[in-house]
Amino acid sequence: MKTFKDIYKKAANKIGGIAAAPGIVIGEVYLFTKEKLEVSKADITDVEEAKKNLYDALLRSKKELTKILSIARDKMGHSRAAIFEAQIMVLDDPVLIENIVKRIEEEKKQPEYIVNDEISKYQKMMYDSNESYMKERANDIEDIKNRIVRNLQKKRWQSKIEHDVVVVSETLTPADTLLLSRNKVKSFVMNHGGLTSHAAIISRSLNIPAVVGTRNATQILKDGQTVIVDGFHGYVIYNPSEKQLKFFEQKRNRLVEIQKELEEFTFKPAITKDGKEIQFFANVDVTGEIDMVKTCGAKGIGLYRSEQILDEMGTFPSENEQYKIYSNLATRVFPDPITIRAFDIGGDKFKFFEYDEPNPFLGLRGIRLLLENPKLFKEQIRAVLRASSNRNIKFMLPMISTIGEIRKSKELITQCMNELRKKKIEFDKDMQIGIMVEVPSAAVMTKEFAAEVDFLSIGTNDLIQYLMAVDRGNDLVADLYQEFSPVVLRTIKMIVDDAKLVNKPVSLCGEMAADTLAMPLLVGLGLEILSISPATIPYAKKIITSFKYEDARKLAEKCLSSCYEDEIEKTIEKFFEKNNIVRTRNII
Repeated sequence: MKTFKDIYKKAANKIGGIAAAPGIVIGEVYLFTKEKLEVSKADITDVEEAKKNLYDALLRSKKELTKILSIARDKMGHSRAAIFEAQIMVLDDPVLIENIVKRIEEEKKQPEYIVNDEISKYQKMMYDSNESYMKERANDIEDIKNRIVRNLQKKRWQSKIEHDVVVVSETLTPADTLLLSRNKVKSFVMNHGGLTSHAAIISRSLNIPAVVGTRNATQILKDGQTVIVDGFHGYVIYNPSEKQLKFFEQKRNRLVEIQKELEEFTFKPAITKDGKEIQFFANVDVTGEIDMVKTCGAKGIGLYRSEQILDEMGTFPSENEQYKIYSNLATRVFPDPITIRAFDIGGDKFKFFEYDEPNPFLGLRGIRLLLENPKLFKEQIRAVLRASSNRNIKFMLPMISTIGEIRKSKELITQCMNELRKKKIEFDKDMQIGIMVEVPSAAVMTKEFAAEVDFLSIGTNDLIQYLMAVDRGNDLVADLYQEFSPVVLRTIKMIVDDAKLVNKPVSLCGEMAADTLAMPLLVGLGLEILSISPATIPYAKKIITSFKYEDARKLAEKCLSSCYEDEIEKTIEKFFEKNNIVRTRNII
């Protein structure tokens, strides 16, 4: 029987990318390109009319974005919809508008030229930054700029999509993604973007399969062309043969069957054949995923990435704004617990501070940045404490590399508790504090670090990156980012064993936990708590019920004795075959 590896190995008609949102789609290509607006630099004679046209265009742009905001709130929840609130705020920026008006009066040029030129200045600063977050923000600003110019020219955004299509584009703004999703879009394929891009996150939250980072899909694919999009493996096949079509149609149909079969596992406990229970929690990025936490059978939220709030709002929210968000989350999952991770910013994420760093991945990021900015950190701590009155919130510290960082953080938490006591504000005085283990120093000293906190969570995304000394976002060295490296497995085993020596619970919340192939191995390594995406939980439970814990432990021992990643992967695959476990990625 042919497998995906067989198909992709032989296929010359494939485009590789990043699997951003799972699913298999067969459909026709729709090349989506924004109309290139020609901007006139002509002189004007009536300044007052030009200013009136500007204000009318700003008002129409605001109405359009307000409508989009309403759609976003309905589809994805208030938190994610804040992306569009931030765009509306740009339209209300008094400094920006004042500069544009002043230039119209002084230069007497068409307002569309002034708008384009003035906003482009801000964009250039963002594009010149080495930060991926700032470059993505520049794309958002591009959307606002074009919207204003289009309304000055009294043009309308037209969607020509009339039937189910696969949208192929260079990149997509949040507004593009959301509006296109309302049409009959089956999938998204993009030249640019990564797993954390707006388009990828929105695609996952709306269950629209997507492949991003293809680099050249728009150059290869043509309008109306039949393609197969594999959101599990990150491939696009164009002009498929009859054999390829038949293979993927079978896989797609089998996927539907498996999804129906998984419904029975949703609210069942995940217990191995010999009685070992594994607890599954949900990782949450998008507010719309909260509803899935309740319907997927998770025991709560194992990781809430609070920095997504910054992504959505474009700025740091106030203490009260944070309190409302955290309180709403805790209430919605009650009585189940929620673990809120402190802002994990810096590195390649969310450039809100002007730190000039030659190597930001090894610089002021995570807990380092928070301790460097105690006012910001304390606002978040107080917001989390205020929201903890139901006693179902845990607080987790990111990128811990020294015991000193833990102790300084605990001192700030104690200060915040005392401040709230003085104001007679209720909070959970016993709120559990944990740390992410994602830096080699924390892994080596797990026992000592664990003695300082209530729980630990292994973040494999960064841990693998630092263990292998490889930038996980760099295509040139992507093959060195190996989750099944013996180095990674032995490190995870060491962390789990050392945490148990001091009786502290340890979970794993990185992308590795969502890889179904890794699941028996992680259980065999001694992990009893896994935090993964909500949609994956029912299938994960099915896998756990398919084998014995004792067999998984023996599997782990065998893999730990190996020195080669490919050998380890083959060993796990044989384990799946021996136990008749069906992998969703293979859909066989």
